[in-house]
Amino acid sequence: MLHTDYVQLNKSWNYRDVMSPFYRIYLIDGGLGSLGDTDQSLVLEAGHLYLIPSFTRCDHACNDWLSQYYVHILEENPAGLSLFASSRRVIKIKSIPEDLILFRRLLQLNPGRDLRRSDDPREYQNQPLLKDFKQRNNEIPFAAYVETNGLILQLLSRFLGNDEWLSSQQTRIPAKIEQAMNYIQQQLSNTITVEILADQVSQSAHYFSKLFLQATGQRPLEYLLQKRIEKAQFLMLTTPLSLSEIAVETGFESLSYFSRSFKKVTGQSASQYSRANMF
Repeated sequence: MLHTDYVQLNKSWNYRDVMSPFYRIYLIDGGLGSLGDTDQSLVLEAGHLYLIPSFTRCDHACNDWLSQYYVHILEENPAGLSLFASSRRVIKIKSIPEDLILFRRLLQLNPGRDLRRSDDPREYQNQPLLKDFKQRNNEIPFAAYVETNGLILQLLSRFLGNDEWLSSQQTRIPAKIEQAMNYIQQQLSNTITVEILADQVSQSAHYFSKLFLQATGQRPLEYLLQKRIEKAQFLMLTTPLSLSEIAVETGFESLSYFSRSFKKVTGQSASQYSRANMF
């Protein structure tokens, strides 16, 4: 967990093109706002829970006032795969009384994990701040740490019965494609070709490419590029590495190739993205 708090927002909560490297869960208990991603615009209204997966670009807006509980969490999977990898859209569901109990218990267990310094994502996503909040997980009592993780898992589980998430799970990804996806996540800094991936799962390059496209909707190298850029965004927000160092860390053969690829995927240059998300 990174941050959690209860806040009352006003018209100053108005930010465009927010893309965080962590998950955000909101419980709205009053007022109105809006939360839009590239495919939809959702009204933030009382009595609802919202999940914004990591690397989901969206706009925040509040025309008058809005009160909400929130928790920000990093998804740290050893294989690098995300629970919501197949659906990066914002999910909205009706809340139940138990949700409020979960949030209040989170706040009780984790005092001082708020963002009172600023509600501007360009500031609270800043690397030194994220490092500080992650370090606090090592400072709370072990029992509180375990209970905190259990509370977060209960909140996340509320979204797993959502029709959109369930529909994204209906098409089971073949085991060999999952194996290739795991390999990509673990080897992003190294040279990866379709032939290498196909060899990992003992298939011909042509058949593997066809199967990968059918299972994911992307060609293998398109998926590889997306994951490399996502990792680059994460490193830009959470480490002091230079763009040249990030290019090497994410497997790009040159800074110029990294820069072209970054703009192709995100719509903005790497330097613009880096500046926009720092103090």
